[in-house]
Amino acid sequence: MLPKPRSRGTWLSIGVLLAVVALAVGVNLLADRFLSRARIDLTEQRLYTLSEGTRHEIASLRDPITLRLFYSRRLGAAVPVFGAYADRVREMLREYVSLSNGKIRLEILDPEPFSETEDRALAYGLQGVPLDNAGEQVYFGLAGVNLLDDERTIPFFQPDRERFLEYDLTRLVHELSNPTRPVLGVLSSLPLNGDPRAMMMRVPGAGQPFQVMTQLRQFFTVKDVAADAQTIPTDVQVLLVAHAQNLPDATLYAIDQFVMRGGKLLALTDPHSESQASRPDPTGRPPASTSSNLDRLFNAWGIEAPSDKVVVDQRGAWRVRAGPNDRVQGVDYLAWFSAQGDSLNRTDVASAELSQVTFASAGELRKREGAAIELTPLLTTSPQSALIDAARVRETPDPARILAEFKADDQRRMLLARVRGVLNTAFPEGPPALPEGVQRADGLPAHMASTNGPANLVIGNDADILEDRFWVRMQDFFGQQVATPTSDNGALVTNLADTLAGGDSLISLRSRGESLRPFTLVDSMRSDAEARYRQTERGLTERLQATERRLRELRQGPGGNNAQTVITPEQRAEIDAARTEIVRTRQQLRSVQRELRQGIEGLETWLRILNIALVPALITAFAIGLAVLRSRRRAAARG
Repeated sequence: MLPKPRSRGTWLSIGVLLAVVALAVGVNLLADRFLSRARIDLTEQRLYTLSEGTRHEIASLRDPITLRLFYSRRLGAAVPVFGAYADRVREMLREYVSLSNGKIRLEILDPEPFSETEDRALAYGLQGVPLDNAGEQVYFGLAGVNLLDDERTIPFFQPDRERFLEYDLTRLVHELSNPTRPVLGVLSSLPLNGDPRAMMMRVPGAGQPFQVMTQLRQFFTVKDVAADAQTIPTDVQVLLVAHAQNLPDATLYAIDQFVMRGGKLLALTDPHSESQASRPDPTGRPPASTSSNLDRLFNAWGIEAPSDKVVVDQRGAWRVRAGPNDRVQGVDYLAWFSAQGDSLNRTDVASAELSQVTFASAGELRKREGAAIELTPLLTTSPQSALIDAARVRETPDPARILAEFKADDQRRMLLARVRGVLNTAFPEGPPALPEGVQRADGLPAHMASTNGPANLVIGNDADILEDRFWVRMQDFFGQQVATPTSDNGALVTNLADTLAGGDSLISLRSRGESLRPFTLVDSMRSDAEARYRQTERGLTERLQATERRLRELRQGPGGNNAQTVITPEQRAEIDAARTEIVRTRQQLRSVQRELRQGIEGLETWLRILNIALVPALITAFAIGLAVLRSRRRAAARG
């Protein structure tokens, strides 16, 4: 019997199936060709979406760079937290590659023990971490190389620093594309780079450069700027103006135009410089003036930094030696304090990981009324602060009296802040007139009335954060002076200069979210449950302790001597009742502790059910509904 020929509907179904397959293959090929860079970031905090600063930095790459990620898979298998973080690092690096138009090349390597890959990781200076007692090393670091064989590394990716992952990666890319050290200009009335007069006195440690300058020289080429300079050198990228007193208008104009041309400024004024006050003038007498200001510039830019008031803060106040007539040996000097905890901005990369920063006779910062700038606090006082006249700390300050008269006003005051916005020049009429006999320097840049775009500055009203005695302890180690930081002042200044030198791309980066999301609902339930049951548990515990104490007294008798105790039937009955009460109380305690976890465990169970069964259930329901709909359509067509 001959096979029945296929019906027209069967051939049509086969043709449709082949067309669907061809369409799917074609769509995949086209998507791979034209949509290979397409991304959809569905995370709440846009963890995998690069900021505009990073995109600008990648787009400005001139020469290719190679990034090598050394990641030991055994680390992620043993510690899942690192495995999840490694996934984010890999995805972030691939996003850098996809945006670079071939300028960034990525290699992902697994350094097995005693392998050539491990030798390369060690040669780059990456940090190996022992995984177990056998001492086997694992790696999770990044090494970058440019065409000139300059190297930059992240020795080990710490999950605690995940918020700054994009900043660290973008900084590494920036340094590879700009391998030369940036130039830091320094303009100050303080002997930041050392005091030759003090060195001639041959006093151990006297006259040496400030430790903060020693740190800055590790990352910058430092260039002094004269106090009468008419222009800032063109190669200076960041200008540090620290307690610069009585600057002539020509120098103020030079600073103003440096900012108008896009230069980065770190300016520190001071209502009373403890650093200057501790150093006599060339005649051996104390300095006549210890305050500094840049009011002409600041007022034009929308900033106020008063020099007639000093901030005092009770939290973190330094303990100093009391006066000779005081009975107490020490007293809190509220004008010297360490900003800590919530006084530090945890969303700015320069201050996020610091513990404390010490200030001495600092002034506050304010935004001028009507100014269009954005003033972002980096360090503030605690609410336990107030303002006092600067004259009270300039001459023979009385810490005990300041403390006795102190009244906090429950306000936080800015001590250090970032300034961002379009700024207008403080010299709208152009270059100022020069004193008689002073010639104008040749080649002055053209006058600018405002910045071309938003300027980025850091302003502080205390230059004593640079003074060694407020943040570092010097010790003699076999004839060599060793610096031991006691506060994070040096790290703060270095971080600020570093972010400013990185340009707008790095300055605009702030901390991002973390991929490890906390269970906020579970944490809230746990807090509510503890608040609800803790009082009950405390009452049961007190009743249990009282019953056990009564049981011990019954067993020991009135004299407390077990050998002479005769237990009466009434006491025996009371002992049995106490034991029963103890058992019942312990059962109630266990019940309270079980209830403490009952709601949380129930929520966790429902979350597991939803995660495991919800998606399959939805797909199944969709398939059943689609089948029912098709069957109804066929039945309707037949009818």
